[in-house]
Amino acid sequence: MTAQTRKTLVGKIDSQVLAFTVGKDPILDGALAEVDCIGSAAHAAMLATLDVGSGPVLSKKDLAVTLVALREIIATVRSGKLRITAADQDVHLAVERMLSAKLGEVGRRIHTARSRNDQVATDLRLYAKTELLDLLNEGAQLTTALLAFAKRYQNVPMVGRTHMQPAMPSSVGVWASAHAESLLDDMALTMSAYDFNDRCPLGSAAGYGVPLPIDRQLTSDLLGFAAPQHNVLYAGNARGKCETVILSACVQVMLTLSRLAEDLILFTTPEMPYFTLPAGYCTGSSIMPQKQNPDVAELVRAKASRVMGHMTAAMGIVKGLPSGYNRDLQEVKEPFMDGMATTRACLAVMAKLVSGMTADPKALLAAFEVGVFAADRALELVAEGLPFRDAYQQVKENLDALETTSPKAAMAKKAHLGAAAGLDIGVLKDRVKAVERFAKDETKQYHKCISSLLGTNYPEMGE
Repeated sequence: MTAQTRKTLVGKIDSQVLAFTVGKDPILDGALAEVDCIGSAAHAAMLATLDVGSGPVLSKKDLAVTLVALREIIATVRSGKLRITAADQDVHLAVERMLSAKLGEVGRRIHTARSRNDQVATDLRLYAKTELLDLLNEGAQLTTALLAFAKRYQNVPMVGRTHMQPAMPSSVGVWASAHAESLLDDMALTMSAYDFNDRCPLGSAAGYGVPLPIDRQLTSDLLGFAAPQHNVLYAGNARGKCETVILSACVQVMLTLSRLAEDLILFTTPEMPYFTLPAGYCTGSSIMPQKQNPDVAELVRAKASRVMGHMTAAMGIVKGLPSGYNRDLQEVKEPFMDGMATTRACLAVMAKLVSGMTADPKALLAAFEVGVFAADRALELVAEGLPFRDAYQQVKENLDALETTSPKAAMAKKAHLGAAAGLDIGVLKDRVKAVERFAKDETKQYHKCISSLLGTNYPEMGE
């Protein structure tokens, strides 16, 4: 071996080529290390049932020591002491190296009937499972904060705007619950992405199966998936596609957050001082002592573009790939992970921002001008018998004669479903509870499966 080559578990390779092909995997794969151990535990349990003619690939004793070793590696991961080297290339070979060092021949049997292709696909789906459940909980928390704000200021009038110009009478309740309902729709998309992700690719190996009677249903059940991904080639082809589906859901969340952030930036200006953000979540200026800047909202607005970019990058990588595994997919990992992490961080910080926010009823009332009541006046004339277009024209030609109406009286007349006096915040709260219940039930089921698989109380594992 020359100084220009490095020995790895799968052969010697030029050092520069190794560094280039490994990329950021030794760093990114740290987030996959625990689920890689969990996937390996399920695969080992299946190998203990796999009779290849000379008996099972792993004996019951082999399985027992393998599970102990995997629990120990998980402890190493949680302590922050796991090191994935360039020679390892990725977390899969790092875990295999550690198992072989601990268990000798038993460790060297662990990769029977699987490939790093189905390993990483499984790892990413297990990783996404828990990330999506946490995202749903964080989305529910922000929605709850928005609905609490909507309830608190439900009867406070607020000018509704179109083209950013004063348009019609509305309320703070309508404004806040609109963002809440948007986020609830995003959570529905996220739950759909969760269901899409909830298929187990393990056992598809390099995308073409293996000439051994493996039990893919067993590994799927052990890992708490809804079902195995049926077609072995599609199990591999779905890698990248699955990540873009999840990123698409994240993008919808970020679009909602970005529009909410934009409103908060506008409606906390001196010209439109409708809301006040909590001082602890605003930053100051290095030169202007009086400043309290809405940096959180500005960063959320910017990060929405970042997550959109991640989705576009992932789709761009996947769109032209031929069937079967291609190394291009490695480049999907970073935007996928960062996209999910960014979305979760934005949900969490916006929940704090909204929870500490207050509204100024006086400032909101002061924003009403006589023109805001023009459409309402036209509809009053309709109620008196005029055709709408005639009423519209009559009001338009006599705008100077418009009289200011009580904003609260105008709100009270809008009693139909979803309008200022027809809001049913309870219905939206019920949807929040459904999201929380989904996340709780799925988390409980997953933890139950992994606890049974590892033979310990997961995720605590004795901590």
